Amino acid sequence: MSHDFWSPIRLSIEIASISVFIVILFGTLIARWMAIKNFKGKLLLENLLLLPLVLPPTVVGFLLIVLFGKNGVIGKWIDLLFHQSIMFTMAAAVIASTVVAFPLMYQSAKTGFLSVDRGIEEAARMDGASEWKLFVYISLPLAGKALIAGGILSFARALGEFGATLMFAGNLPGKTQTIPTAIYVALESGEMNLAWLWAISMVGISFLMLLLTSRIK
Repeated sequence: MSHDFWSPIRLSIEIASISVFIVILFGTLIARWMAIKNFKGKLLLENLLLLPLVLPPTVVGFLLIVLFGKNGVIGKWIDLLFHQSIMFTMAAAVIASTVVAFPLMYQSAKTGFLSVDRGIEEAARMDGASEWKLFVYISLPLAGKALIAGGILSFARALGEFGATLMFAGNLPGKTQTIPTAIYVALESGEMNLAWLWAISMVGISFLMLLLTSRIK
């Protein structure tokens, strides 16, 4: 198969891998904090964290442009520091994928931490375990299955992201063109064979992700 076929697949996997690393790290830490803390405005904050799950991808893309575009709140500082806009770069694709995948990881991780037996954690505290050791040696292993499932689902979501990526990162071959955007362009240009091959690739990868998730439950 041609280089043009493999390029979106390779790029999609690279973007999804970077995104899922960020999502697992921050999703796990924030979910743990939210699971053990009670504070005013907690429900509001949680709804904000989960918002990308229900927002249309085009709205997510629009908000990312508002924040990270050349004249955006954060984008101005990025342009000032690096002398270039983050839009239409691989970094933009990573940001878009991370934003839409985060709620899945957060939700799964929080469910996992809430299922941990509080009696075990309290016993460890009484034995002198610090909160960090408690988190690393008790909470993480006991919530492990939920964390792994969240990571797999987040990877699949990041891999299939289309709307926000197209708006924020564009569709530049070899730079920001992922499998979903490549399928869209191939369909528009009448290249049905390529569209089918990329679609089958996505179905195969997504099926494997779901199979892995079901195996760890």
